[in-house]
Amino acid sequence: MTTTTPLVDPRVIALAHYASRALLENVLDRHGATFQQSVTLRLVAVAEGPVDRDALVAGVVGALKADAAEVRSVVDELIAAGLLAAQEPSAVRITDVGRERFTSTSAATAPLTARIYDGIPQEDLAVAGRVLTLITERADAELAALTTAAK
Repeated sequence: MTTTTPLVDPRVIALAHYASRALLENVLDRHGATFQQSVTLRLVAVAEGPVDRDALVAGVVGALKADAAEVRSVVDELIAAGLLAAQEPSAVRITDVGRERFTSTSAATAPLTARIYDGIPQEDLAVAGRVLTLITERADAELAALTTAAK
C-alpha cells in the first residue's frame, strides 16, 4: 500500500489544529485554565506592560474569531481569578499569579511541542509558516468582506 502526502487543504489544516488544540487543552485543564483564558493571558504576559482592555479584547477576537462580549467575559474571569488586575483608566496587567500560570502552562507544553516538531526540517517549517500565514490573511479578508456585506 502506497501512502501519499496530502496537499494542504482545509481538512489537513483543521486536523492539525484540532489535534494540537486538544493536546493544549489537556495541559490547560490540569492547570485549571481554558483555551480562551490561555490565549487572553498570553497576550498580556508577552506585552511590555499594561494592556489597554479594548485592545486586548480586539486581539483575542481577531485571534479566535470569538464574540467580543464573550472575550470581555474571559477578561473578567481572569481578573476575578487574580490572574489579571484592572488598572485605570481602562488597562489590565498580569499579576504574579497570572505570570506563574502563564509560565507553568508554557513549561508544560514546551516538551510536547518539541516532540511534535522534532525532525521537521527548518526549510519545511518556513514554507509551512509562509503558506499558513497567507491562508490566514486571505481567510481574514474573506471573513471581513462577509461581515461587511451582512451589515
